[in-house]
Amino acid sequence: MNEWQIGSVKITRVVEMEVTGGSRFILPDATRDACKPIQWLYPHFMDEEGNLIMSIHALVVDTGSRRIVVDTCIGNDKQRSIPNWTNLQTSFLQDLEAAGYPRDSIDTVLCTHLHVDHVGWNTMLVDGGWVPTFSNARYLVAEDEYRYWDSATADELNDGIMDDSVRPVVEAGLMDFVGVRHQICDEVCLQPTPGHTPGHVSVRIRSEGAEALITGDCIHHPCQMTRTDWCSSADYDQAQGQETRETLLAHHANADVLVIGTHFATPTAGWVKPLPEGGYYLDVDSPAAG
Repeated sequence: MNEWQIGSVKITRVVEMEVTGGSRFILPDATRDACKPIQWLYPHFMDEEGNLIMSIHALVVDTGSRRIVVDTCIGNDKQRSIPNWTNLQTSFLQDLEAAGYPRDSIDTVLCTHLHVDHVGWNTMLVDGGWVPTFSNARYLVAEDEYRYWDSATADELNDGIMDDSVRPVVEAGLMDFVGVRHQICDEVCLQPTPGHTPGHVSVRIRSEGAEALITGDCIHHPCQMTRTDWCSSADYDQAQGQETRETLLAHHANADVLVIGTHFATPTAGWVKPLPEGGYYLDVDSPAAG
């Protein structure tokens, strides 16, 4: 796992899985031949053959008075359209506890959006039924996001997630629908980053003059920092997603803001810097000047 200190706030990454290759279903433009020239991606985010490396993980934001889990991965025991995501039996909850965060100590769960790989551990299978995993937590979802998926005919990728990972939390009375700029606590607030889904949000952390941003899926993989026109096949509105990505990157270029990618492989975080030929890269070694 990785840890970062943002002022008095500690952010901890707990990995469910990290894989190489198999990303073209989500980023169809990111072929091996197209990625290999983007040399800064190697070795952290791409292997020598041009295969992308991606991670599915949760991020625990610990302010000292709040313990917030941002996105809850795929989850165990769930039937999914992607075979490698079906009926998982991972050690995610044990790893979370080993990081110092047993599930009953979590007071807030935040889903940046309601896609299959961001809501799975919202619930767990107990005696044949789905129950909230974090029974002492309030679950936060942007109201626009929930209303869309609650009324939408789910696509194949997202099939079943409302019934096994979202509605059981609503039925238990643990879910709060919030605005896309909701202030969770003094140090943590939401930032609207629409396009991937209608109510998609990123998460901004500020403490003692330091700042970080958790992207959610407005940037799936660091290759989209250089090629902002590479859109996800899962985007609700690709044009809006690209505009959001370009605005976000331009705002953070050479800013002293640690950007933590929700699917970025180890080391997962860095500082946005511009490339001479256009686009951006993620500097994982040193904070940006300015």
